[in-house]
Amino acid sequence: MIGVLNPASPDTFADELRAFHRGLKESGHVEGENVTIVYRWADGQYDRLPELAAELVRQQVAVIVTAGGAPSTLAAKAATTTIPIVFNSAEDPVRLGLVASLARPGGNLTGVNFFITELTAKRMELLRELVPAAKRVAVLVNPASVANSETTLREVEAAARAMGSALRCTALRPHSVSSHRDHASGPPDPATISDAATAA
Repeated sequence: MIGVLNPASPDTFADELRAFHRGLKESGHVEGENVTIVYRWADGQYDRLPELAAELVRQQVAVIVTAGGAPSTLAAKAATTTIPIVFNSAEDPVRLGLVASLARPGGNLTGVNFFITELTAKRMELLRELVPAAKRVAVLVNPASVANSETTLREVEAAARAMGSALRCTALRPHSVSSHRDHASGPPDPATISDAATAA
């Protein structure tokens, strides 16, 4: 039995689900035939992830697959130290505390790092090449994912400062734009972002 933990809803992950099922089929596992998959979707309510992860543990799944960023993986990690957890991460899983090292993860977690955060500066450089006259850069972050927001803003701010650009940081909650603040120097405090989003 495979457990899947995702902070979003099924309709937003339709393509990923098809790829997931295709990959399982290529390895000889077909849902409904020789493997059972238990899905837990948070529908954008990140505070539900810990309980959803606990439900998968109580179901005694053989492995938990997390998607949608660090929050779901951190929730699964907090829920069990014995059930294997397979994750994908847009940022350094070592820095997040998910694994001991990339070469030797240790514990019960393993996964794939896409190095998206690490490539932030390069994306800013490409943006400058494409739009050399740009002086203001808009940055969208999800305040529900504090760790990712912190890292993204820190990396973008450093790159923008080197380019001499001002930043416009906008906090988003799923399905809605909540608030925005201007930051010509230095990234905003994530607590400020969350507070602004809540007040909107």
